[in-house]
Amino acid sequence: MIESTGPRPAVSYWHLWTDGDGTSHLTQCALTEFDLKGVGGAAPQWNNQQERSEATIVCTVQPVGWIGDWHENPAPQWIVVLSGRWWIEAMDGTRVVQGPGEFSFGEDQGCMPTNGRHGHRSGTIGDEPAVLMTIQLHIAPARQPCRFT
Repeated sequence: MIESTGPRPAVSYWHLWTDGDGTSHLTQCALTEFDLKGVGGAAPQWNNQQERSEATIVCTVQPVGWIGDWHENPAPQWIVVLSGRWWIEAMDGTRVVQGPGEFSFGEDQGCMPTNGRHGHRSGTIGDEPAVLMTIQLHIAPARQPCRFT
């Protein structure tokens, strides 16, 4: 039996989103709406359940030295780094580096090409491939940061 569940958690993530002018940005956000409950008869744990939707799960391996030049995410999607390291750069110049256990939400659909930039760039860092799991949500993109709490 657990003695204390501690305070309600906050789990950070980066949100790549597009503003009303069609420029992509990276904003640090946090999942904060956790409920303490058991699942399947297990002891209570903190759960942040998002709205139900259809999803497509894709595991991708980006080779050492891989660079994905300017492009949009194919759908609003959670991107979880399983191993290796990668970077993401938004049109506004913000660049984020992530490693194992870190995740982001890519929602830069509908960007307006500006000065050769469109959506985001990304690439691997270091001497090992970046292994990512994406959960593509079949939902309409929102044009605001920190969509999920």
